[in-house]
Amino acid sequence: MDPAELELARACKGFLDEEEGQRLHALAREAASIGPVLEVGSYCGKSAVYLGSGVKREGGTLICVDHHRGSEEHQRGEQYHDPELYDADAARMDSLHELRKNLRLAGLEQTAMLLVAPSAAAARVWGTPLGMVFIDGGHSHEAAHADYDGWARHVAPGGILAIHDLFPDPNEGGQAPIEIYRKGLASGWFEELPTTKTLGVMRRR
Repeated sequence: MDPAELELARACKGFLDEEEGQRLHALAREAASIGPVLEVGSYCGKSAVYLGSGVKREGGTLICVDHHRGSEEHQRGEQYHDPELYDADAARMDSLHELRKNLRLAGLEQTAMLLVAPSAAAARVWGTPLGMVFIDGGHSHEAAHADYDGWARHVAPGGILAIHDLFPDPNEGGQAPIEIYRKGLASGWFEELPTTKTLGVMRRR
């Protein structure tokens, strides 16, 4: 990434480690030649800047899938609630405006396509093979497994499936992301690649 892109990614609201983001950037550059790169859970655009800047260099497309009403942990009274993202008129969270702002600042408005919808609903109507899927949506058991079941089958041969927030120790974090990571490995569809901190990476056979 060039320094300006990296500085913007650092400034975006979000929970992605910089080393993990740099890995996503490199993976997206590699995967863009296979097909579009799709992320589940865009939030305010931190991961989209890492992924999108990589995709843009290869002339590819990034699909940002998010309903923008926040995951369980983003709601009022929860640990990661951000009052700046609360829409009082709708009485709901709304991160869409922040994502759009950051994509504009990063020069990615012609690279990123926003799919504002629940992940499972979007996956049901999706038909294009994907060069990469990055899953970082809701971390409940139901949400994470729905993301895997909906999108893993769309990864093209040679493509990448990346999953964020893998915590082998339950005392360090929720177990749903690592459950779907193990599910992917057990499926026989994917081969394991090196992880980067809590970012698990697999390649479609």
